Amino acid sequence: MRTVRLLDLGFVSPLRSQTVFHAVAYAMTANTPDTILLVSPNAPYVCIGYHQDLEREVDLDYCRAHNLPVYRREVGGGAVYLDSGQLFTQWIFHRGHLPASLEKRFELYIRPLVETYRALGIEAYLRPINDIHVAGKKIGGTGAAQMGIAEVVVGSLMFTFDKKTMARVLKVPSEKMRDKIYQSLEQYMTTMEEQLGSVPDREEVKSLYIRKCEEALGVKVVPGEWTEAEEAMARELDERFTSEEWLFQKGRLRPPVVKIHEDVYVVEAAYKVPGGLIRVVARLREGHIDDISISGDFTVLPAFAVAAMEQAVRGLRTTREALAARLRDVYRSMNVQSPGVTPEDFATAIMSAASSKQ
Repeated sequence: MRTVRLLDLGFVSPLRSQTVFHAVAYAMTANTPDTILLVSPNAPYVCIGYHQDLEREVDLDYCRAHNLPVYRREVGGGAVYLDSGQLFTQWIFHRGHLPASLEKRFELYIRPLVETYRALGIEAYLRPINDIHVAGKKIGGTGAAQMGIAEVVVGSLMFTFDKKTMARVLKVPSEKMRDKIYQSLEQYMTTMEEQLGSVPDREEVKSLYIRKCEEALGVKVVPGEWTEAEEAMARELDERFTSEEWLFQKGRLRPPVVKIHEDVYVVEAAYKVPGGLIRVVARLREGHIDDISISGDFTVLPAFAVAAMEQAVRGLRTTREALAARLRDVYRSMNVQSPGVTPEDFATAIMSAASSKQ
């Protein structure tokens, strides 16, 4: 029977709770075992998705005032407040050891999470594409990325969640909207503590989850060691993840609609799709795309396909047909996977931005 290495790192610093799974992925060689990593942060922090614009998603003044560090991960999805109430469950596998289809990959990854909740008496289920729900309330989301030769899928087991602080760290246009976000979190998000009336024993939940992983994957999960190569990579990533260049990389253009002169505008739009939210900031010159930044809460593999799409549409006239055709070419040439998001969705988001100058 094939074995999978278990790295149970317990509680680590907020920074390390993110860099450890990146380190395992980037340090992976042909001889590295597939790895399941369990880890929790020992203090609160905020984490944004790979494709997000930090200054648009997070209230940085609030985070600084409350000593909340902010990090950008290399996995898609949205901004989230994290603390010790979550147990991160991170899979770092060799390519070919997980389903090629991203939808099937999420389904396999989510199965032991759902079965763990169910064994605890929580009637969880997969809500496609990659969420876990209980009676219509979300109890976990997931993300995926390719790093080096590794396929990475991440998520968590939700013991508790601070919804009030989650609503507070987000950057929103008004306090009324913030109140609505908090109300929505209360109404549509849940935790083990809420479902069971108490917090279950963490070690028992870990053991249960590992058994469910073995059943889902048909493998034996065995405790392993954190290697020197992984530690060296983690130290390197610690530096990158705390650099301003990495944190602010998606913040190059500054909306809303700004007329530079008669033929040049900077525009912005957000477009909701089943797989998340697409945010477009573009500079238009004489009806063509002069520059563009695509960000948001979505999953795209490979991650650099977003940059390829940005490059592909530069210079194009702003018509939906031309944009969709060019983006479909990118999808085909790079074998892009983006659950719940199509080339046509990106084209529509760009057109929404372009039309905002009218």
